[in-house]
Amino acid sequence: MAKIDLIDPKWVELVFEKKNKAYGAYQLRKGTSGRNIKSIIILVVCAAIVGGGLAWKVIEDKRAEEQRAYMEALELSKLQEQAKKEKKEQQEIKPKVEQPKKEIPEVRESQKFTAPVIKKDELVKEENQVKQMDKLDEKVAVSNVDQEGTKDRTVEAVRNDIAVAPPPPEKKEEVKQEVTNKVYTIAEQMPSFKGNVNQWLSQNLTYPAAAAENGIQGKVVVKFVVDEHGNVSDVQVVRSVDPSLDREAVSTVKRMPKWNPGMQNGQPVKVWYTLPVTFKLQQ
Repeated sequence: MAKIDLIDPKWVELVFEKKNKAYGAYQLRKGTSGRNIKSIIILVVCAAIVGGGLAWKVIEDKRAEEQRAYMEALELSKLQEQAKKEKKEQQEIKPKVEQPKKEIPEVRESQKFTAPVIKKDELVKEENQVKQMDKLDEKVAVSNVDQEGTKDRTVEAVRNDIAVAPPPPEKKEEVKQEVTNKVYTIAEQMPSFKGNVNQWLSQNLTYPAAAAENGIQGKVVVKFVVDEHGNVSDVQVVRSVDPSLDREAVSTVKRMPKWNPGMQNGQPVKVWYTLPVTFKLQQ
């Protein structure tokens, strides 16, 4: 028997050749080819619609992921720029304040006087003769050397060419207090979590039921302060996904254990820290 094309209606004529075509089976078989063609067309159209929808969803997901990555890179760039600006401000040298010159009294004029020594007259030279006390100038101070200076005992002459000592350094307590109160964006040593922060988040995050039912997922970016004792405070949402996811991210971060604090100039300080919290539904 030759190969028969079931789509071609001629096979029906071959089957019912020399038979009663008025019987209902002939009419049913005669419409089979048309029904087969319609079924194939419907299947092809459905497959095209489903495939196009899946392809569109994949493209949209990829586009959304690229957008999120761009926003995160932009936020990180802003934080780095702000940190560079703060560091530059810290390194600026404060202008020196010229201290007024201290006035000190000038040296008093003095005249030499030594105790007399008894010698023979012929052994005493004229330049070695000692002045008698009654011949000394009353306005000049008596000393063991002759020295020029002021004779006035009531008015002190002053000199302005004396170097002034630099002001004493600030007390360590004041410097430490200033460092403690400042919140840094970037520190010499940034805060660090004691363990794996992503693992801790995955174990302590609770996926909001409303968000799960509606298929909402994404990455909530939060920032917070790690103080000099390692405590987490002032938790804020930098990039939002959904109100329910935002609330859960903030609540979970607030429950975090103590971190290793950031360090600046060898001292623990308060530092801002940015952390992404990812919500992803299980497939």
